[in-house]
Amino acid sequence: MNKISTVLLLLFVCLSSFAQEVDEKEKEKALRSSTNYTWDANKALSDDNFIAAEVDYRKAISKSADNSAAPYNLGNAYYENETYNEAFGRFKEAGEASTSKADKHKAYHNMGNVFMKRKDYAKAVEAYKEALRNDSTDEETRYNLALAKELLKKDQDENKQDQDDKDKDKDQDENKDEDKKDEGENEDKKDQGEDGDKGDEGDKNEDKKDDNKDGEGDKSDQKKKPEQGEGEKEQEQKQPRPNQLSKQQVDNLLRAMQNAEKKVQDKIDAKKVQGVKVKNEKDW
Repeated sequence: MNKISTVLLLLFVCLSSFAQEVDEKEKEKALRSSTNYTWDANKALSDDNFIAAEVDYRKAISKSADNSAAPYNLGNAYYENETYNEAFGRFKEAGEASTSKADKHKAYHNMGNVFMKRKDYAKAVEAYKEALRNDSTDEETRYNLALAKELLKKDQDENKQDQDDKDKDKDQDENKDEDKKDEGENEDKKDQGEDGDKGDEGDKNEDKKDDNKDGEGDKSDQKKKPEQGEGEKEQEQKQPRPNQLSKQQVDNLLRAMQNAEKKVQDKIDAKKVQGVKVKNEKDW
């Protein structure tokens, strides 16, 4: 029984080793095929044939996940064509597939470049840091990291200033609303005060009117008395007084005097007309 178990164990180990060997050979074959497609894609890209290069890169990626060069090179091609979303995806894929620090460094460095193009400086900082973790000697990555930090700080300061301005404008608007509210309340109070004053003035004016009416009534009574007195005087004048001529008698005398004067004047005028010589001949 122990011999059978040992034989079976040996057989299992052999089969496992054989399977692993076959698997390794398949992987190596797939990797070689992927590498060949990668070379073809590189050649097409150098001939400015982007479409053919993209097709070969995709074939290379589908053949082997261990080929980090294919997604990395395809990411560079997308980056050059300013297709940054596609480029980022391929750089990330290359970083995950890379087994060497040098390849990881290049993948994360380029991811940082994509974030810089997007103006996502916070993520760019993290990508450059990861690149430096895999290669701390790269001065270009270090320079890009410093630049990303500076732009991030500037962006944060501007956002803070914008927020402060918005808060300031909001406070000013709220103050304006409060002022308008206070003005409205003051206007209401003022209107109420004016209405009250007007009411008091109206009452005073009404009182004055009543007083004036009373005064006018007294004056009218006072006026009536002189008028009645004048009427009496006129009646007295119309009535003839003793030892005086009546109005009719005076008129008759005046008319008689006027007739006498007219007769005398007519005589005088008649004499004047008769004494005038009319010339019928020429003067020599």
